[in-house]
Amino acid sequence: MKTFRRLSKSKVGTGILVLFLLLILASFAIADISNLSQGGGSLPQNTLAKVGNVELTAADLDNAMQRRLTQIRQQNPQATYADLAGDFDAIVNALIQERTLWAYARKHGFTVSKKLVDAEIVKIPGVRGLDGRFSEQAYRAFLAQQRLTDAQVRREIETSLLQRLVITPVAASVRVAPGIARPYANASLEQRSGSIALLPYAAFTGGAAPTAAELQTFYRQNVARYTVPERRIFRLARITPEQLGAVAATDQEIAAYYQQNQATYGGVEKRVISRATLPDRNAIAAIAQRAKAGGTFAAAAAPAGFSAADVSVGPVTRAELVSRAGEAVAAQVFSAPAGSVVGPVQSSTGFDVIKVESIQTASGRTLADVRAEIAAQLTAEKRKNALADLVGKVEDSLADGRTFEEVATANKLPVLVTPALTRAGAAVDQPGFKLPPEYAAVPGASFDIGADDEPVVEPLPNDAGYVLVDVAEVVPAAPAPLVRIQDQVRTDLVAKRAQDRANAAATTILQQVGQGRSLAEAVAAAGASGVKAPEAIELRRGALAQFAQQGQDVPPPLRILFTLAPGKAQRAAGPSGIYLVKLDRVVPGNAASNPQLIAGEVTNLQRSAGEELALQWLAAAQKELGVTRNDDAIRAARSRILGGGAQAE
Repeated sequence: MKTFRRLSKSKVGTGILVLFLLLILASFAIADISNLSQGGGSLPQNTLAKVGNVELTAADLDNAMQRRLTQIRQQNPQATYADLAGDFDAIVNALIQERTLWAYARKHGFTVSKKLVDAEIVKIPGVRGLDGRFSEQAYRAFLAQQRLTDAQVRREIETSLLQRLVITPVAASVRVAPGIARPYANASLEQRSGSIALLPYAAFTGGAAPTAAELQTFYRQNVARYTVPERRIFRLARITPEQLGAVAATDQEIAAYYQQNQATYGGVEKRVISRATLPDRNAIAAIAQRAKAGGTFAAAAAPAGFSAADVSVGPVTRAELVSRAGEAVAAQVFSAPAGSVVGPVQSSTGFDVIKVESIQTASGRTLADVRAEIAAQLTAEKRKNALADLVGKVEDSLADGRTFEEVATANKLPVLVTPALTRAGAAVDQPGFKLPPEYAAVPGASFDIGADDEPVVEPLPNDAGYVLVDVAEVVPAAPAPLVRIQDQVRTDLVAKRAQDRANAAATTILQQVGQGRSLAEAVAAAGASGVKAPEAIELRRGALAQFAQQGQDVPPPLRILFTLAPGKAQRAAGPSGIYLVKLDRVVPGNAASNPQLIAGEVTNLQRSAGEELALQWLAAAQKELGVTRNDDAIRAARSRILGGGAQAE
């Protein structure tokens, strides 16, 4: 778990984490495939399912659940495995689909070449050297830092590529006729009108103040609401670049880097050339003789059928000429003075004659010009490596059995001892306490560490270093004493009474509307002060899509408006009161004069139909391969992971 938390937070690890999560996230859209074979008595205890000859093991599921929890904790640091309960079945189905893809590819000879996988690895941030090119050393350091193997990375990339190459073409081949999309376009233009009233809770807060006995009863009935969650006292020892002392690039390192990167800093010599190549040596010799006699190279090559555009090559580097004509030709051309004619000479394409029209000398920056830039790059890299070495030293000491105090003292790490904190980092007993900003994510990321577990090293955000985390004490969850939270309980009880009264009033109003009264009349008859008269509303169904486009949920009263039959009314609970919605009239939509809207629905339906086609393809593949589920093992895994998050880690 620690590895994937570190992976998710580092800029270096972001690319590979996306690869790890790609298949599972994509598969949630098609996670409803019914499995063809149930039971699983013939499967080993640790095998959850088998597709063809490809198994899904309990360890595979553990890894997938860890990755999903890591993703959720990026948005909600206090998330636990219990928050994954709704995702569990979808993740299991997604993993079975993943095995279906592997088994199908294996059976039918689909292979992903090493070259394709290598091309994806090169795209991972953190596997390039300072020159921007792939570095085997950087890649190995990346794997070591993330505690991954090359085989694990390649397996995940191969899965992603198989999905892209096998399933995506299936889903992309769907075409939907405009006639099928038109009813959906008509529906988006449907217009509804009615009225909405709000019964604010604040209008129903009257009545006698709660007695001590009533507070005690309400507290007992809602003790879970007032239970302080499990907390932990952390000891935090920060590991920062400042503890490394003076780390800087030396003059020798700067000079060596400059020499190794002449193409970047020193510039590259280029030569403007004209070139003719033929398989006949005698024909090339004739061109060479005419070119050496004087005049332009184009005129010398014209009798052999070459145009001026055919022979004009322009400026090329030595490396470029090697790739076109071979090393022997490039060696002669780049040792010849301007204006000279080289050839006939045998090249990789036949026989060549080349004229050096002009020489463009290297015009890069001197070492003095770029010294500061190189020094900054090399110093940053050295500090990064030195910090990684210090972290490795700390982790090695922990692995050797050293205690938190011994490691912190030996490495001169400043220590902070926190009060008891919740997963969200709140100090219930010390409301004024706040963690330093750089430690804000530590409680959520490290909350599953027990008091008897070894300390762990966690990365800090924004390249601020690392922190050694140790749990000094675990404070079990327990209800807060009523005497300490009496004001809060009183406020909650008053609010609960107001909500009950508002709901009772809403029930009466809806009954009267059902008997034929208008919503305005029924609200007025309720006689509650502070309740405003209903407001008229008129809305098209298509307007609801704007909420989704803005990443918002459709407000409950608007959602209800489009579920009612004309003349009917319904309630919806809101944060500040009870909404009452009555529908008066429905005007059907007609998209005949709106071809753009129909075209948009065609696109939406093609996307949905593509997902459906991919689902059917996977179902057919599972039918062909055969799927066996070990339901007992899956239930045991659910209980183990969701029922005990710490153990699952």
